[in-house]
Amino acid sequence: MNTKRQPIVVVLGHVDHGKTSLLDALRATSVTTGEAGGITQSIGASVVTIKNNSKITFIDTPGHAAFSKMRSRGSKLADIALLILDSSDGVKPQTKEAISLINETKIPFIVVCTKTDLPAASIDVALGQLEKEGILFEGRGGQTPFIGVSAKKKEGLTELLDLISLLSEVNTIEADVEAVLEAVVIETTREKGGNMVSVVVRNGKLKVGQEVFAESAKGKVKG
Repeated sequence: MNTKRQPIVVVLGHVDHGKTSLLDALRATSVTTGEAGGITQSIGASVVTIKNNSKITFIDTPGHAAFSKMRSRGSKLADIALLILDSSDGVKPQTKEAISLINETKIPFIVVCTKTDLPAASIDVALGQLEKEGILFEGRGGQTPFIGVSAKKKEGLTELLDLISLLSEVNTIEADVEAVLEAVVIETTREKGGNMVSVVVRNGKLKVGQEVFAESAKGKVKG
């Protein structure tokens, strides 16, 4: 039987357009300071709890061109995409690539204009550039929602989470906990106790003792 599942949200956009800073502000951490050059080097998952104790899973994807295959994999496991655009910098190469991924997967998405606190910021200019890429916005002849945020000043964050919740309700995101396990590997590391694997479960349950398969690899869940 299908039940409501928390949405899995992928974050896409050009390098240095504020993706990780936005997630830092949402989950109240400082991941950016520990990264090389402020570029996310691997796809990581994190969970943010919002009002009514409901949750949103965020997948933070790399912004650098060298990670295009990883970014593609990240978008295909998600239910909703956030297209991040620096409102002071405009459309860049990875922005266009992210738009292509969104179009390929036909995933519902929200445009998030970041860095609205900067003097050079202009949401109207940013939206105008995206309209030239074929995106039509609510109130401007289309249906794509958009929002302006400032991670630095913590502005627009609650409204963004509300918008994600609304979009997930409209798109009826569900899962069957009794179904055969369907999950996506996000990260792997090797620890003293063996291989550690981070996964996002879309259907079914992940249980100790279960035999799992990922392409040509297989193993048993030990803990």
